[in-house]
Amino acid sequence: MRTRVVFVHGIRTSATMWRGQLAALDRHGVDARAVDLPGHGARLGEEFTIDAAMDAVGAAVSAAHGDDRAPVLLVGLSLGGYLAMEYAGREPASIDGLVAAACGTLPRGGGLAAYRAAAGLVHRLPDHGLALNRRMAGLFLPPAAAVDIEAGGVALEVMSPALTAVGGLDPLASLARYPGPVWFVNGALDHFRADERTLLRAAADARLVIVPGATHLVSLTHPEAFTDTVLGAVAEVERRAALR
Repeated sequence: MRTRVVFVHGIRTSATMWRGQLAALDRHGVDARAVDLPGHGARLGEEFTIDAAMDAVGAAVSAAHGDDRAPVLLVGLSLGGYLAMEYAGREPASIDGLVAAACGTLPRGGGLAAYRAAAGLVHRLPDHGLALNRRMAGLFLPPAAAVDIEAGGVALEVMSPALTAVGGLDPLASLARYPGPVWFVNGALDHFRADERTLLRAAADARLVIVPGATHLVSLTHPEAFTDTVLGAVAEVERRAALR
């Protein structure tokens, strides 16, 4: 039975950031879907909370399993990566593999405080940072990726509540509760890599994939390499499922 994939997006973007991966997986015959988190995409304006995010991810995982209980690989990037780890720790039996990308720094301490402060300054801009968001996407992403990242809308109001909520998570504890295979995927130039080895050690069955030349938004800057990693994870989950 083919593994099905659920994608969880990063902060301020939406499910549309995964359009390249969804198309690529479809070409390989892999059923994949992407979820909009509370306060993002089709759910702009909703309150962001961890529990609401877990409900959104859980609903997508349940739908992916379907009536035939197919294996499910959960894939998250940045905010989505932290939430995917949290979901794996809360519901370890509900997924068969986890890809956690661009979330290699523990969400605590001075790093998180600095990120929250910077987000607060950006939010004080007249447009709450929309023009800056577009400018950065245009500078650092391929044109198609820049379109995808904004196609579902930009969640201008979500930064502070989402960062505050993520600061209450404990990825190490979540990983310790999840016995399945984990793939940590980071761009070589990503600034969120400080604790990647600590996270790697916390998981029972994990491997680290570093994508050369890639930055934080590794799935967008290097979509082929990222998709290849996801396809490799799909194949591994299917191999293990066949042995059970």
